[in-house]
Formats: sequence, C-alpha cells, structure tokens
Amino acid sequence: MADPFVEIGNNDSLERFITQSNGAPVVIFKHSDTCGISARAYSEMSQLTRPVGLITVQAARAVSAEIEGRFNVAHESPQVLIFRDGKVVWSASHGQIKAAAVEAALLDSSDHSEQ
Repeated sequence: MADPFVEIGNNDSLERFITQSNGAPVVIFKHSDTCGISARAYSEMSQLTRPVGLITVQAARAVSAEIEGRFNVAHESPQVLIFRDGKVVWSASHGQIKAAAVEAALLDSSDHSEQ
C-alpha cells in the first residue's frame, strides 16, 4: 500500500492542501512523533488510500496554531480533521482515530451536499 501522507510544514502548504480539493473532503492528521497513542493513530491513518495531510506538531507548531485559530478547533494530538469547502466537518482524536471511522466520515461528507 502506498504512503498516503503529504507533509504540511507551513501555513502556505496547509492552504494549498485544503483548497486543492475543489469541494471534495480532505483529511488532515495532526501527529506527535514522541507519543505512543499518536504512533497507533499514524498506523491507522496509513491504511487510507487517499492523500492525508500530515502535520507533525513538533516541527509545525505554527500550522497547528493556525488551524486552532482559523477554524476554531481545539488542538489535540493526535487529531484527524476532515475539511470540506474550507470548513471542518468532522474530527476525532486519540483512541477515536480509526481508519474505518475516517473512511465512513469521508463517505458521509461526500454524500451530503449543502442545501
């Protein structure tokens, strides 16, 4: 299985990753490289077949802070966020991060258009 991760190291790459979707949902995974729970979550996220924006919080604290401030999402690590049309439509953290749950949330966010 191919590595789905696309490193997001600065706010410009965050913006590109979110906007390149053309209305489709995108996945961002905030990861700590020193946490056992985050390592398990990384393993789960590596099972996805679509691109996953990877923010390693130790190396990209400014990006994590940008997400927290811009999208009004409390910082957690590990944390998965699904964005659609520039908004967070789903999130999970710690033990909630399962590949199947992310896939289901992606399907759900793809199937529902805004009224």
